[in-house]
Amino acid sequence: MQPLIDNARTFGQRPEEFAQLAQGQSPEVLFITCSDSRVVPALITGARPGQLFELRTAGNIVPPYTSGRPTGEAATIEYAVEVLGVQDVVVCGHSHCGAVGALVRGDDLDAVPAVRDWLAHAAGRPEAADPADPTVAEAVQHHVLAQLSRLRSYPCVERRLADGRLRLRGWYYEVHTGAVREHRPDADAFEAL
Repeated sequence: MQPLIDNARTFGQRPEEFAQLAQGQSPEVLFITCSDSRVVPALITGARPGQLFELRTAGNIVPPYTSGRPTGEAATIEYAVEVLGVQDVVVCGHSHCGAVGALVRGDDLDAVPAVRDWLAHAAGRPEAADPADPTVAEAVQHHVLAQLSRLRSYPCVERRLADGRLRLRGWYYEVHTGAVREHRPDADAFEAL
């Protein structure tokens, strides 16, 4: 923790670098990814402060849209799309994902009931040819596509997709190599960016 505290102490000693951020934000991308500490959107993309609007959830799960019962995730998505006018939404899954691995293996999560109940929002059990594969690559990729499908059911996303003002992208990040792949609908495959 001490190195983090030391950095935080010196971080604000360069106010000229941050003064412009007080004028507001206009990110072009909503980046939805896992809470996993190995996944750092700004590191992966090279984004500077103000360029990404982030939504991080366990397993990069996009919960079902339910009118009248808002969630923090739904509010974040709606704000990014309707207020900030992001042009792209990226759902980025990652290798070695504990959440997706637990779903694939059918792990007993009774000891962590909040995690168990959250993972119930995953839009089904992701498919994996080899559930013992520690990267759970295939399952994560299927899971990313399921979350993109879920996003399409959000009214604000549906409207912006229909009028061509929004693009959805599915990414897969390998924590062990740093490689990023994007889903190509024409090939129905995740390919290098």
